[in-house]
Amino acid sequence: GVGTKLKVAIAAGRNDTVGHCLVNHCVNDILVQNARPLFFLDYFAAEKFNQPVLDAVIDGVIAGCKENSVALIGGETAEMPGVYKPEDYDIAGVIVGIADRKKLILGKSIRPDDHLLGLISSGLHTNGYSLARAVLFDQMGLKPDSAPPELHGQTVAEALLAVHRSYLKVLVKPLDLDLIEGLAHITGGGYEGNVPRVLPDGCRARIRRSAFPKLRIFELIQSSGIAYDEMFRVFNMGIGMVLAVRPDNVEKVTELLSEAGETVYEIGEIIKGEKGVECAD
Repeated sequence: GVGTKLKVAIAAGRNDTVGHCLVNHCVNDILVQNARPLFFLDYFAAEKFNQPVLDAVIDGVIAGCKENSVALIGGETAEMPGVYKPEDYDIAGVIVGIADRKKLILGKSIRPDDHLLGLISSGLHTNGYSLARAVLFDQMGLKPDSAPPELHGQTVAEALLAVHRSYLKVLVKPLDLDLIEGLAHITGGGYEGNVPRVLPDGCRARIRRSAFPKLRIFELIQSSGIAYDEMFRVFNMGIGMVLAVRPDNVEKVTELLSEAGETVYEIGEIIKGEKGVECAD
């Protein structure tokens, strides 16, 4: 699912991005194991179907499937009076992909001195929206169509509803060349909740938080007084995918990603220690 990002979409009356987010999130979740997507199925539930809303959501799903060359082979819809409020709906999806067993990326080959590279996110992606909504709407009194100066012309809704990026196309070449030892999709729980999943025992990730730019939406949220450490525990803070790469392969991976139009940030390294993450400013 895409969590409470749906509440922002509903409040803004813009439901065309969340389906796209759903597909891209699923694609990234299997990409970290070097699996390529084959097909996708969606689920939509509401108290009573609002056809324009349903059409917008499914259009987003279709856009995500086209972007990732995924077949949308079916789905399910359900009207559930008494479960949802009249304006509410929920979406979920399932993806099936394929991987070469010999090329599965499980993080077992990660070792101290490997470099950590970060690929920029497009925003909150699909996590942290409960806190973001509480801060921006309840505490700061902003509306979906508000355009605070911190966002440089963007509205709050535009920033919050930016499509969750897919990293499939930019990572295909370095993955095909076996240049990546581990991948972490930064979703709920931030770096501490996701990077350790790919670390073998005895390896610890050290992240330099000053090594990459923070997106304006995060600066706006943090301006409410949320502690810097808490921001990094909840949000991706500008990096949506983390790559573990051998020192000798950093230049080649960076070159391939740059050719694909990607900006790469060297955000840290693997050190010896207890499995986990430590962040430095």
